[in-house]
Amino acid sequence: MNWKNFFRLAAHTQLMPVLESGEETLVGGQAVMEGVMMRTPHAYCVAVRKMDGSFATEQYHLDRLSEKRPIWKLPVLRGIGTLGQAMWLGVKALRFSADVATVDLAAAEGKPPKPDGKPAGEIPGWAMALNLIFSFVFFIALYKFVPLVLTEWLRTSAPQLENAILFNLTDGIIRMVIFLAFLFLISRMKDIHRVFEYHGGEHRVVFNFESGQPLTVENAQKFVTWHPRCGTSFLLVVMMVSIAVYAVIPAPTFAAKMAVRVLALPLITGLSYEAVRFAARRRASLMATLVAPGLWLQRITTQPPADDQTAVAIRALEGALEIEKQHGGELVIA
Repeated sequence: MNWKNFFRLAAHTQLMPVLESGEETLVGGQAVMEGVMMRTPHAYCVAVRKMDGSFATEQYHLDRLSEKRPIWKLPVLRGIGTLGQAMWLGVKALRFSADVATVDLAAAEGKPPKPDGKPAGEIPGWAMALNLIFSFVFFIALYKFVPLVLTEWLRTSAPQLENAILFNLTDGIIRMVIFLAFLFLISRMKDIHRVFEYHGGEHRVVFNFESGQPLTVENAQKFVTWHPRCGTSFLLVVMMVSIAVYAVIPAPTFAAKMAVRVLALPLITGLSYEAVRFAARRRASLMATLVAPGLWLQRITTQPPADDQTAVAIRALEGALEIEKQHGGELVIA
């Protein structure tokens, strides 16, 4: 695996939280390299468009954590478990799509299989592990370390930032600005722009399914590309919740503040999940307030898909529904 492909994969990995909401919903999904992963309560399917126009798919039964272990039904913990499983599934789907792309390219170039019999171009396990480590370190550096350093620097000339609430509010605003700048810059990459098109196709197909209309490209293309359950909306809620969490946990030194920002990630994830869940079930207006910024931001993270891209999303959903029918039964739109 060359460095160009390594950083290409790292860019896709960084976007997983934006592309995957991880909520326990009837139907959801995630855009991957030249394809889409769709999931239902008990199944998932990844569909990827190959260079010759055909589909490569991977589909399996998937158990909900909350059905296997009662502890994952508890508040906060259910959010941690659900988002953890979603990220694991997202990595699995991303690796499948990356393997399809690299193996397809190697075959087109006439490269022979590896000595162990595996196809040329397939991403080795060590490379994927190294990519995940790099992506996590990059995430911590960009969204935790850099905002904290800048806020500490601002405090030297603004004594009012000694107040914990103002300090963490400033830190949170800087974090959001960095996030928006990163999204804008990475969206200029051709590969990422195509992922955003598949992301739009995934949303349109989910809307198509939720409408009760037959799953067709023509029907799906009538819907908008931004969806309230998108990971983009959820990630902004996470950023807002983190401001409150950091403000109430005592951390007098720089090292302590960094430790809180890393160790509190599971807690923030669980609380954010509960915030979205509460808003959705209690007051529609509150939910609209929470997800509105995410819907605006999806003007960047989703783009209108071509018909063939929407067809990939439909193929992924059909595969997931096929497995779901065997294990969970027919899905009924409430």
